[in-house]
Amino acid sequence: MNKLSPAAACAEPPAAGLPEPALAAQAMARVLQPLARLMIDHGLQLPSMVELLKNELVQQAAAAYGLADKGSSDSRIALLTGVHRKDVKRLREAPVSPSTAVPLVPVAASVVARWISEPRFLNIDQTARPLARTPRRRGAGEPDFTTLVAEVSRDVGARAVLDELVRLGVVELREDGYVALKTSGFVPHEGLQESFHFLAANVSEHLATAVHNLAPDRQGPLMLEQSAFSQDLSAEQAGQLQQQARRLWASSLRQFLQTATVAEQRSQADAGPKHRIRFGVYFHDALQDAQGATAPEAPLGAKPAIKVARKYKRKPSP
Repeated sequence: MNKLSPAAACAEPPAAGLPEPALAAQAMARVLQPLARLMIDHGLQLPSMVELLKNELVQQAAAAYGLADKGSSDSRIALLTGVHRKDVKRLREAPVSPSTAVPLVPVAASVVARWISEPRFLNIDQTARPLARTPRRRGAGEPDFTTLVAEVSRDVGARAVLDELVRLGVVELREDGYVALKTSGFVPHEGLQESFHFLAANVSEHLATAVHNLAPDRQGPLMLEQSAFSQDLSAEQAGQLQQQARRLWASSLRQFLQTATVAEQRSQADAGPKHRIRFGVYFHDALQDAQGATAPEAPLGAKPAIKVARKYKRKPSP
């Protein structure tokens, strides 16, 4: 049985409605399942996570829910979040922790993104062509890796980016002085820190999209957040679908990055506010519940027989 969970890419009026704490709690219980596994796998215990949650509640309340021209007092934040006022005061006065972002990761990922999308760096069959490491080693009219890196960033040297990509297992440096991409995208085989960096970036912005769509006072149109799912599959058929998903993603990624490169170039002359976007995909394979009635994809509070999950239906405002 195939189903589509449509989370909206259509233009609609700004949402209006009341908060839904019961539905939000049901959704949070499901979201917390993989987070609980992540905690157990990596030795995070409840006290440290409670402190993290308190801090984020305070920071989000202060940043997004302040009163016009007044900001948010400690008492108001405590009222909004349920965090004790003493903890609110302590957390707001705490020094900001230094960033744990990995500086080379965004540059390295952007280099690979341009490599697999820019026609100059592609073979006739649209695969990434090996690149001479430096301009001196390239043939007449050929692109090279140093030039590729310079087109992405002039703040990081090509040698540093190459060393990082080799360390992560994304490229190989051949004996003839050419650099070859080993995968169809930026897929690090090594580097636990980098993997956590992308876990944080990808999952948080995916969840932020869904949260935006569900906000009672949402401003602006709904963002794209959709998925399709199938059940009653054999292990072999599930594996074949995963391979098909990978092929579709590789094709879509190349087309999207080519469009994004043009969009970046056209945006350079625009003096207005700048936006950051992220477009992603995932594929999840798990054993199905024996009854099928409690499958994770079933919409909250709905009967399993419903074919389309109306995730953003709201009660009208009184």
